[in-house]
Amino acid sequence: MRELKIFSGNSVPSFAQNVADNLGVELGQSNVAQFADGEIMVEINESVRGADVYVIQSTCPPANQNYMELFITLDALRRASANSITAVIPYYGYARQDRKVAPRAPISAKCVADLLTTSGADRILTVDLHSAQIQGFFNCPVDHLFAIPTMARTWREKYGFGDDYCVVSPDAGGVERARAFAKRIESPIAIIDKRRTGPNEAKALHLIGDVRNKIAIIVDDMIDTGGTLVQAVDSLIENGAKKVFAVCTHPVFSGPAIGRINESKIEKVLVTDTIPLSEQGKASSKVEVVSVAPVVAEAIKRIYSHESVTSLFG
Repeated sequence: MRELKIFSGNSVPSFAQNVADNLGVELGQSNVAQFADGEIMVEINESVRGADVYVIQSTCPPANQNYMELFITLDALRRASANSITAVIPYYGYARQDRKVAPRAPISAKCVADLLTTSGADRILTVDLHSAQIQGFFNCPVDHLFAIPTMARTWREKYGFGDDYCVVSPDAGGVERARAFAKRIESPIAIIDKRRTGPNEAKALHLIGDVRNKIAIIVDDMIDTGGTLVQAVDSLIENGAKKVFAVCTHPVFSGPAIGRINESKIEKVLVTDTIPLSEQGKASSKVEVVSVAPVVAEAIKRIYSHESVTSLFG
């Protein structure tokens, strides 16, 4: 078989190392740096001719910097005659801009998809897209992995399962994600009716379902500024929930997010390692990290050996 090589950008080096360790391979030798004027410089320091190459780069903040690193790395590998190039993007930035929300607005998630394939990506491997239809923005295969099975398994082992819990979707768009988690921990679900008033601004309006005397678990794909999460926690407590937890894939944690979480009535927030935590996030006793690197490693292994990735979630 062709040689398997794993390379990493600068956004999630520890995650990339974890994936490589799970695969039993060494990270590829490369240098991603900047010139004095801020332009990205990429050097691939080993041969990739004829190899199947996987580039791990999360496009978390600073998103533009991390995307440019990825684009230029993909181009370098394509020009170095790699047999195939898979962009492994644990967190796909710009995913919330997946449709026109106003006249003359861009669809930035589609723009980024075009840039990735133009730069040299033959395949995309990502975790928990903000909306599943983004897969259709690509003219190449997309393997869409889910964190819910890993998070639910961790929850069952640590906290339990059953009717004492109620899984809560923070908005109507997240019902499918909440249902998948609730099914795995054998619990009912509830939905918070939320109206968004502007970017990073939302107001919880109404709770659909019963959380009285239950432990509520808010399930979402990302936490950005934490405003929606804190409002949801307050709403659930007001509606009789005994305790409130949160399970989230991508800990974006912009601006006041950690401060809001620490000051809120939430017990614990379980997140994955698709985005590295800030020092403030690491210091918070309310934030717990569950690694999805083994799942990503297993997906890479199956893609490389032409096996089914879907069966990972059966």
